Amino acid sequence: MKKKNSFNEIQSKINDWIRDHGDYWPPLSMLSAIMEELGEFSREVNYQEGFKPKKLQHTESKLEEELGDLLFSIVCIANYYKIDLVDVLMMTMKKYFKRDPNRFIK
Repeated sequence: MKKKNSFNEIQSKINDWIRDHGDYWPPLSMLSAIMEELGEFSREVNYQEGFKPKKLQHTESKLEEELGDLLFSIVCIANYYKIDLVDVLMMTMKKYFKRDPNRFIK
């Protein structure tokens, strides 16, 4: 069975790749990249859920690819600001678990 990377390993690999390929963009450019990738992911969700058809030449689903692009962009800005995404996600989970234990129960 193939070993999965931890999120810390993923952040480190992306950081190494970015450093080897010209370094990080300025923060506002990275934010623009996140927004662009979010738009592309949103377009794929709209297509997947049947709300907006794709152009004929682009009919295959790219939902996973677009989500990956979005995550890559988020990791880049987290790395730039030296944010450990595992720590941040754990804090966020604790916040939601404590604040909203019954919020989504039907």
